[in-house]
Amino acid sequence: MLNFIDTVGEAVAGIKDGSTVMIGGFGNAGQPFELIDALLDGGATDLTVVNNNAGQGDQGLALLIKEGRVRKMICSFPRQSDSWHFDAKYKAGEIELELVPQGNLAERIRAAGAGIGGFFTPTGYGTMLAEGKETRIIDGRGQVFETPIHADVALIKALKADGKGNLVYRKTARNFGPIMAAAAKHTIAQVSEIVPTGGLDPENVATPGIYVNSIVRVNTAAGTTEQVA
Repeated sequence: MLNFIDTVGEAVAGIKDGSTVMIGGFGNAGQPFELIDALLDGGATDLTVVNNNAGQGDQGLALLIKEGRVRKMICSFPRQSDSWHFDAKYKAGEIELELVPQGNLAERIRAAGAGIGGFFTPTGYGTMLAEGKETRIIDGRGQVFETPIHADVALIKALKADGKGNLVYRKTARNFGPIMAAAAKHTIAQVSEIVPTGGLDPENVATPGIYVNSIVRVNTAAGTTEQVA
């Protein structure tokens, strides 16, 4: 059932301690900062977070890590010039890391949404990333078996939604949003605009409403949320 939520706080209120949370975004592009801030305010802890990286600077996901709310990161790029909060926690042994090559990360998330039990890939074969995993030689090439990544909740950012929950994105801010929406039990989307049903070009809909559970309209320019009629 689709719900239109008045505030970001209400949208994330059901996220429990120990949840696995997928968070959209490629760096800052498409990162649902307002939903992350609300999650920080809400108090949920011991989280496993699936994201392309491990936060940057002093905002969004980086703050969740700084405050000790993330038990484990599943990501492709945990270290960059401004990932100091993750670096500090990891060196102190206060956060776990599952490093996943970016293509594998995307495909493991997609596999969860598609109901696929796993897949073989050459990426990571013969490296530490393949330790403990099934391997095969297929067509003369070493392959590693990778399993799907499921989540309790996905937090994503889209540009527009319609009355049925269909979503369109702004350019590269789309990134992981569609596959994360399909892979999670409950998907929460923050959007800048809600249009009447039929107001979106169906050719531009990247996430069908069937994958969306909650929508909150966020006035990102003003940094505030707006009530949805």
